[in-house]
Amino acid sequence: MKNVLIIGATGQIGSELTMMLRRQYPTGDIVAGYIPGAEPKGELADSGPSAIVDITDPGQIGEAVRKYNVDTIYNLAALLSAVAEARPQLAWKVGVGGLYNVLEVARERGCAVFTPSSIGSFGPETPHDATPQDTIQRPRTIYGVTKVTGELLSDYYARRFGVDTRSVRFPGLISHVALPGGGTTDYAVDIFYSAVKGEKFKCPIAKGTYMDMMYMPDALRAAIQIMEADADRLIHRNSFNVASMSFDPEIIYNKIKEYIPEFAMEYDVDPLRQHIADSWPNSLDDSCARNEWDWKPAYDLDAMTRDMIEKLRIKLGVTENCHACV
Repeated sequence: MKNVLIIGATGQIGSELTMMLRRQYPTGDIVAGYIPGAEPKGELADSGPSAIVDITDPGQIGEAVRKYNVDTIYNLAALLSAVAEARPQLAWKVGVGGLYNVLEVARERGCAVFTPSSIGSFGPETPHDATPQDTIQRPRTIYGVTKVTGELLSDYYARRFGVDTRSVRFPGLISHVALPGGGTTDYAVDIFYSAVKGEKFKCPIAKGTYMDMMYMPDALRAAIQIMEADADRLIHRNSFNVASMSFDPEIIYNKIKEYIPEFAMEYDVDPLRQHIADSWPNSLDDSCARNEWDWKPAYDLDAMTRDMIEKLRIKLGVTENCHACV
């Protein structure tokens, strides 16, 4: 990678990925693509070029690619799971129609493409424990349907046109930087904010509901590492399982209480999010990613919890309610 376009650069993943790529490739153009109303701000705006790139407009994608001589596109535009269920037509337009636009520009201009998939690409018929790399994928949400379609379409462009498409299936992502954006796994971010603020947390996901999760620094490394991987080693492309930790609300609650003993939680289950969560895997088998491009996470649950609390204390200006983060 040398010159990179990130579509959706001001979103939850994009805002952090753009900055990491700029640090890693200081001599290249790392272009923050955004839509009007979601302009880059602060360091994201000041540290490199940006361009208006609506994924539903192939002309804007092509213009940015030509202007900055882009060789790699990170396509992060999507509606997250719960939001997508409320707006399924838009979810398809962005998730599938937008990806088609990206792949066509990539075919014409010789770009590599990263488009993240998700644990949402699986469904209730999928084996829920240690979900294999290659298994049945019959999701029952529009979010999952768009992700499976994206995997298949990306593989098609790789086989049919030689476009270098690569992807990982992200689990729930936990970050202290960007606020949640309407995903089913967002409770695992919200719970930290409540804990650090000293508030009781109302958990929208039921006790005993296990889902794979990952700390954002590991997710960013995975997104970059897969694009840097030796193509000759890749048996799979779209999309690799990547895993780090799996827990239910009780496990993360009790882990946080090790650092904030007075923290309290009660359940207020959201039927929509619970329905989505019940159809997703409890844990993923990521042995193919480990074998084909040496994937390995750096954070487990304890390391993530310590770092999240420390970073949020600084971000929120709170110090008095954390007894072990020193």
